[in-house]
Amino acid sequence: MNTTPASADPAGSSFADLGVSPEICAALERRGITSPFAIQELTLPIALDGRDIIGQARTGMGKTYGFGVPLLNRIASGEVKKLDGTPRALVVVPTRELCMQVTSDLRIAAEDLQVPKTPRSRTSKRPLVVEAIYGGTSYDGQKDALSSGVDVVVGTPGRLLDLANQKVLNLSAAEILVLDEADQMLDLGFLPDVESILRLVPERRQTMLFSATMPQEILTLSRRFLSKPMHVRAESASSTPTHEVVRQFVYRAHNLDKVEMISRILQAEGRGATMIFTRTKRSAHNVSEDLKERGFKATAIHGDLGQQARERALDRFRTGKADVIVATDVAARGIDIDDVTHVINYQCPDDEKTYIHRIGRTGRAGRDGIAITLVDWDDLFKWNHINKALELGKPEPAETYSSSPHLYSDLDIPEGITGRVAPPSTDKANDGGRGNSPRGRSSRGGGNRRRRSGSVSGSAPASEQGPSADSGGESSGRRRRRRTRGNARPSGDSSNS
Repeated sequence: MNTTPASADPAGSSFADLGVSPEICAALERRGITSPFAIQELTLPIALDGRDIIGQARTGMGKTYGFGVPLLNRIASGEVKKLDGTPRALVVVPTRELCMQVTSDLRIAAEDLQVPKTPRSRTSKRPLVVEAIYGGTSYDGQKDALSSGVDVVVGTPGRLLDLANQKVLNLSAAEILVLDEADQMLDLGFLPDVESILRLVPERRQTMLFSATMPQEILTLSRRFLSKPMHVRAESASSTPTHEVVRQFVYRAHNLDKVEMISRILQAEGRGATMIFTRTKRSAHNVSEDLKERGFKATAIHGDLGQQARERALDRFRTGKADVIVATDVAARGIDIDDVTHVINYQCPDDEKTYIHRIGRTGRAGRDGIAITLVDWDDLFKWNHINKALELGKPEPAETYSSSPHLYSDLDIPEGITGRVAPPSTDKANDGGRGNSPRGRSSRGGGNRRRRSGSVSGSAPASEQGPSADSGGESSGRRRRRRTRGNARPSGDSSNS
């Protein structure tokens, strides 16, 4: 593979200086986007020329417009085959949330673009169409959109393959292919699907691969499917890694006191939008509910939420209706908010890579950021590994409680506060209403509703009790009921009849 590394610092160029069309420049300017980030300044001249690129930059450095602007520019300027309603560009992303975010960003940049009509259009010009294709939602709307004609498809691997196998999605004319967050697709096990998609697009194409990190598997993929790519790194020799520009605090905490600690941290001076990461869906649900009970504007996003509930939760966070979001790592991918001031690790991350991805949600675009990690006694070995790998110089986290003076002084928490800021919210729109707790049960705590045996007020839903969050509690409950119906067999009866 013939790759050429490049690195530079922004020199004050504008999008117009880099050859971007006036229509795209005007659309971005209306949103306050006037100067390109480093990754954009480096990639735009190369990508606008139709060459393959491997783009590498930290989270929050603007990779989306690094590929999105040249992609739209090339289609609108007629550098691809005549538009006929089949996609000319395909962007593959790992998660639904990232799919929606990238689609939204591309639609913003394409607001003023007009392209020649397709055979189905009644006017000489029409808007350039960008469509999101992802799982967890009905096929019908996506099939209708594809049949009406699209120019750019942004999609997740599984749903893209499903629609391609159904002969609904035609990728035979796609001349531009983007693999976004390639390292996350590797982590989620999507590389076989990605390779299948790559075989569906023409061999003669422009391919752009973007990733925060470059593990060996991604480099191998690039050697197989990219042609003489330019390897672009959006950092200079003096650039500082994420974990060196974010203020980091690590505390050894007791599990039963963590919510009390967080409720104090959320009242720190200057605290804005905050992301709290948990290891499990059950923890995300419980922490969010506990914080809402204390009056905080919190919402949660995890794998057991339905797609509409996930979208409502994300919308609440993006619009500021909720300023705290509790998320699992997989569900949080695609949340692209520049003004997150605090990241809290409710549990210690499993490794240094996860730690970097989490804290990279704050301190973006030159802003200040604070990352707080709460380490259980049982997770000290994990923290020691992270500390050594990143050379953080924090080998022994201080034992800390919600009343510890150093917690208040470290994080600028006012004296005399309590763990409650307002009465519990009763607004069912808080998290999209019904269907937001794991496995689709109501997420409201307390009340007089009927509960399964063994569940107590304020605990996680029965479907996440026991060793398996996906099936344990609920399935065992069903088995118990079946055994007690009718004439119970004597103990020890092994009859299969």
